[in-house]
Amino acid sequence: MSSFVLHILAMLLMLCDHLQLTLLPELPVLRCIGRLAFPLFAFMAVEGYLHTRSLKKYLLRLLMLAVISEIPFDLLVSGSVFDPMHQNVIWTIILGLCCIRAFENIAAGRKMMPSAVVIIAALGAAILARVDYSSAGVLTLLAFYAFRGNTLWCRLLQLLSLAFINLVLLGGIGFSYPYQALAVLSLPIIWLYNGSQGLHNGVIKTANYLFYPAHMLILALFSA
Repeated sequence: MSSFVLHILAMLLMLCDHLQLTLLPELPVLRCIGRLAFPLFAFMAVEGYLHTRSLKKYLLRLLMLAVISEIPFDLLVSGSVFDPMHQNVIWTIILGLCCIRAFENIAAGRKMMPSAVVIIAALGAAILARVDYSSAGVLTLLAFYAFRGNTLWCRLLQLLSLAFINLVLLGGIGFSYPYQALAVLSLPIIWLYNGSQGLHNGVIKTANYLFYPAHMLILALFSA
């Protein structure tokens, strides 16, 4: 399964989740399906980190997307243009990638104290800024980075880490167990990833980025 296919699946799963949140509240099965979306996005963000030619440009693109997405996200989640109590998931991904870079420095014995501060600060910022999935979302990216690989041992660690994050950490901040526990079912899909990009060009890349704010804005307007 290529990166292109994983992105399409992740977007469809997220769409299901947001449809239940807005237009189809009577279909909780869509909420269940939607629990698989974030781990897929987190995994692909880590893959993007591992293969990007410029981390600064990658983070800059994500930063622009986070800013553009904030109003559509607030409209979707709270019905207001500005909601300081909940920030979109792109901020979560940015903080997670910053933690990964700091983790790399610590593993290599470089800038250990500043890097440790970055990780603590990023986790704290995720909580204080109330980003989507909070610090547990940041830890999800770290888990996919730390336990990357196709060996049985890596997959077992991925399973255990996602189970802990979704059942223990996310279970305590307003997510209901029956729904959030289903996030671990994203792993069999992730394990089908073959490392290839699949279809890839500028148009597809732009569409992948813009789908997030665009679909939230459309759903928010239709559900208003």
